[in-house]
Amino acid sequence: MHTFANLNTIYKEKLKEKDFLKLQKLIEGEYGIKMPVSKKDMLEARLRKRLKVLQLSDFTQYCNYLFSKAGMKDELINMLDMVTTNKTDFFRESDHFDFLVKSILPEMITGQGLGINKKLMIWSAGCSTGEEPYTLAMVLNEFRERVPGLSLQYMILATDLSSRVLENAKRAVYHENKIAPVPENIKKKYIMRSKDSSKKLVRIVPELRTLIKFRRLNFLDSNYGMREPIDIVFFRNVQIYFEKQTQYSILLKIYKAMRAGGYLFIGHSETINGFDIPFEQIKPTIYKKVI
Repeated sequence: MHTFANLNTIYKEKLKEKDFLKLQKLIEGEYGIKMPVSKKDMLEARLRKRLKVLQLSDFTQYCNYLFSKAGMKDELINMLDMVTTNKTDFFRESDHFDFLVKSILPEMITGQGLGINKKLMIWSAGCSTGEEPYTLAMVLNEFRERVPGLSLQYMILATDLSSRVLENAKRAVYHENKIAPVPENIKKKYIMRSKDSSKKLVRIVPELRTLIKFRRLNFLDSNYGMREPIDIVFFRNVQIYFEKQTQYSILLKIYKAMRAGGYLFIGHSETINGFDIPFEQIKPTIYKKVI
């Protein structure tokens, strides 16, 4: 491992084109994440933090380490954590949760006995730091309590490429600013405040944490390893990071992982129109797998 003489070196160092092209090939080829030249400055700024941690004086040294056997084992995940963007909120695009509760759950329960005779399987695909799967758990628990005698059984699978955000999601600790979109009555039931009020931290209650299984998943994997068909998939605000052909490939694998009649939610700025995959559009960003 090389060391640098002083911090000024690292702040002035630029990411050379040849090193950027190496990283670009790895990021796009192995993980499908778009890394055009326009993102070179962003990549440089984020990886500069890794130079400091590893005590390397330039990006060429960093690339040499990353592409070594030791680097592929120990540094690759750190590099991917720097590359992936993890923007998410509790109750983001809240009309999706309204439609889930008012239309989809009653249909699945009364029509097929899902959640009653068989555990309801829900997948938060690209879960980031966990706000989406925990929102789902809150919504599903509230639905169960509103229907007398209903013993709704469900499991939420939450996946992401980034090990760092998955660790944060498992801890379920957030700054209190993050829970602003959560309705007050739900905050009282499912969110615990830190005993040290000066820290301004909150945590999701254990009751909900046990309902979510977090797992690392690369959307470019040939097999997503689903043991049983998924009933509902939240694949929101993820497509934008992939090229069109990669989007199609991922959506096709998601389609195959779903149960016939299952539902797919995508982000409000996204579409799957134009892809030859048998989904029926129910609403602009809600689709049903054709039976």
